[in-house]
Amino acid sequence: MATVMTVAEAKTHLSRLIAAAEAGEEVVIARGAKPAVRLVPVAPMAKPQFGALKGVVAFNETFWDPLPEEELRLWNGEGD
Repeated sequence: MATVMTVAEAKTHLSRLIAAAEAGEEVVIARGAKPAVRLVPVAPMAKPQFGALKGVVAFNETFWDPLPEEELRLWNGEGD
């Protein structure tokens, strides 16, 4: 069952609403009678894995070559 509260009520009961959302309950905060936002828990971030992009990202042999003068000027804010 969804919990629906006005903004004023949500200010008073924010800790309880956070706990309810973390427990999987649908929490909706309304402005007056109109639903405005849904409170949802943040999904846990995945642990970074070294080498996860291997085979997805590739550099060609020109990657480390110096940039052309025109492009360097643009990077330095000297161009159009």
